[in-house]
Amino acid sequence: MSATAIPATTSSGQPVLILKEGSSQTRGNEAQRNNLYAAKLIAEIVKSSLGPRGMDKMLVDSLGDVTITNDGATILKEIDVQHPAAKMLVEISKTTDNEVGDGTTSAVILAGALLEKAEDLVNKDVHPTIIVDGYRKAAEKALAILDDISVKVKPGDKAALNHVAQTSMQTKLVADNSAELASLVVDALLQVADKTDDDKYKVDIDNVKVEKKPGGSTDDTKLIKGIVLDKEVVHAGMPKRIEDAKIALINSALEIEKTEFSAEIRINDPSQMKRFLDEENSMLSAMVDKIESVGANVVICQKGIDDVAQSFLAKKGILAVRRAKESDMTKLARATGGRIVTNLDDLTEKDLGAAQLVEERKIETDKWVFIEGSKNPKAVTILVRGGSQRVVDEAERSIHDAVMVVKDVLENPQIVAGGGAPEAEISSKLREYSNKLSGREQLAVMKYADALEVIPLTLAENAGMDPIDTQVEIRAKHGQGKKWFGINVTTGKVSDMMGDDVVEPSAVKGQILRAATEAASMILRIDDVIASGKSKAPAGPPGGMGGGEY
Repeated sequence: MSATAIPATTSSGQPVLILKEGSSQTRGNEAQRNNLYAAKLIAEIVKSSLGPRGMDKMLVDSLGDVTITNDGATILKEIDVQHPAAKMLVEISKTTDNEVGDGTTSAVILAGALLEKAEDLVNKDVHPTIIVDGYRKAAEKALAILDDISVKVKPGDKAALNHVAQTSMQTKLVADNSAELASLVVDALLQVADKTDDDKYKVDIDNVKVEKKPGGSTDDTKLIKGIVLDKEVVHAGMPKRIEDAKIALINSALEIEKTEFSAEIRINDPSQMKRFLDEENSMLSAMVDKIESVGANVVICQKGIDDVAQSFLAKKGILAVRRAKESDMTKLARATGGRIVTNLDDLTEKDLGAAQLVEERKIETDKWVFIEGSKNPKAVTILVRGGSQRVVDEAERSIHDAVMVVKDVLENPQIVAGGGAPEAEISSKLREYSNKLSGREQLAVMKYADALEVIPLTLAENAGMDPIDTQVEIRAKHGQGKKWFGINVTTGKVSDMMGDDVVEPSAVKGQILRAATEAASMILRIDDVIASGKSKAPAGPPGGMGGGEY
């Protein structure tokens, strides 16, 4: 029997197994060292992808599908992480992505740096709880400093939003097209944003639909003030283009419903058969007449449309699309101002949505329906194009990040400079603050300040700058009170990032600080890892034929 378990013996010296067979336990320093090492490795993986000069990673999954990206959350999602402590860092990148959309790489790198600095203290016999308390104090102070240095912008200030979106895209594959794409993203979000009472905005990013299609180049990416459906017009006889469209959004099938229980109809005479078919046709015809009578010339149906109904619609010159996704129906209602009708009998003229143009267009090999030009669409589509599937996928990820950062600034109109400037400033102020503390917590706050410098230093390293010279220079500038000095990777110098229009939302920086501190604190408090053994495969069928072990 091989089991590493908590040592316990009876009075006669007989060992007592507390854990099940095959379980293993790592305790004390060894457990801590393992966890810190695993977490630091994860941070090391994404470190080289930080910033505009960061490198991309090529990830190949078990099926051979390739992803090329430098988006921290995507990298960590795609690599199959097994170690439980490393998984915690993967989780913080996911949360940061969902919460603010950008800064995923920074959050992981900062968490790794906090653990690396904590390791120095653990090796000097500082108790992990004291480090955690010090880190918590430092994080609270860091958030207060961040709030203090943040610049308030006018809600909906287009220039500031453009700079924020551009900064987010500068670090991605689409950096060359960042100016055009940034203005697309800003226009899209200002279009769908709803103003709240206190003059701020509320944004539901689900109302910005991102459709992607390889072909053309990234320059061909367009904002469509309406919705693109990846469906084609159902019948060849229907018009492919309708101007001044009146759109009926129907959530019921334009078909004869089958009975729920099995029924049979006995027909003795051919004329009865004809009457039966005519009745079906007249029911379908009545449905189409109803649609025509309210003035609709476009039908978007969430369910099926019977072949006969299709030909009736075609005869009346009505364009129809069937089996639209529920999410698209909701977006269409917001984009066209229509109402989704569940029962066809309830359809009235007031329920119709309006659009200047509904048209089927060929995109590469597929036919898609474009619904655009509503008066004030509250849902829009960004159609992403690019040279290949990989390029389009990465462009979509970049646009997602840009959409999220613009949303952050619309909802919380505060910005800070990029290029590691806020981290360097908070680090400088935390050092001053640590001098007022006494005891070992002071050491933890100092280490927190050191860890924050990892962001500007990694940016400098990735840009081929000398990390030591950079560290000295950036500390000197912040010591002189130049709070917006950071790493300008394009010039390879330390300069005023606010003046260079490199700006980021304060919300992203706040999320990075909170997420990294929480993850590091959680990992530091673990001193015992108990892993249960792998469960064995069940034995085969009785009779000894299963090939199991006996």
